Amino acid sequence: MFKQILSRWFGPPAKPASVPDDSGYFATQFADRHEDTQLFVPWANRAPDLKARPYDNSLGVLSLVKLLSQDQALGKLGAEQLSILGGYLDYVQLDNGKQVIGQDEQGDFLLIVLQGSVAEERRLHNKSQVRIGEARPGDLLGEMSLFDGGGRFSSCVALSPVTLAVLSSTALERMMQEEPRLAGTVLAWIAKRLSLRLRQVSARLSVQLTRTTAD
Repeated sequence: MFKQILSRWFGPPAKPASVPDDSGYFATQFADRHEDTQLFVPWANRAPDLKARPYDNSLGVLSLVKLLSQDQALGKLGAEQLSILGGYLDYVQLDNGKQVIGQDEQGDFLLIVLQGSVAEERRLHNKSQVRIGEARPGDLLGEMSLFDGGGRFSSCVALSPVTLAVLSSTALERMMQEEPRLAGTVLAWIAKRLSLRLRQVSARLSVQLTRTTAD
């Protein structure tokens, strides 16, 4: 149902051209890959594995509203609408060193960093590990898999104690039914953030792959 609604709103995803080496990952991610990957990890399973501690919902909503109010796109919604958005998310705290997302897992949730920092790392074909970025308050993690349920591009490991807001595909579907205009704005925001992040990651990986080849 979620994918059908996305298809109606945004149309079928464009198929990007294939590129060599590890960057070719981007050419295939908008296909349904559940039969290709056996490790599907919904948030309901991930949270107990991480020993995630529930964070006070009202404090979580306040933190989310404060962060998103500074965002150029979502800030226009105003505090009331952002608070409604915050009601669709869950809030947790994790210890330093926890792997919140595993590379190549399939998932059905995204994370918004509220406090702390998270490393994003990609294991390449030659077994080397490349850090492709660090997520800080206001940044998203796992948004691609929220859309397509496909494999995670990178692993994400907490560099400090972190507080996270969790948006599951189920909660997003409910928002689309109950608050369609809000959901449409959020979807457009996620898609824009995803597009920007893919460009940044692709550029960083290209540099790393060039260095690896030179070595």
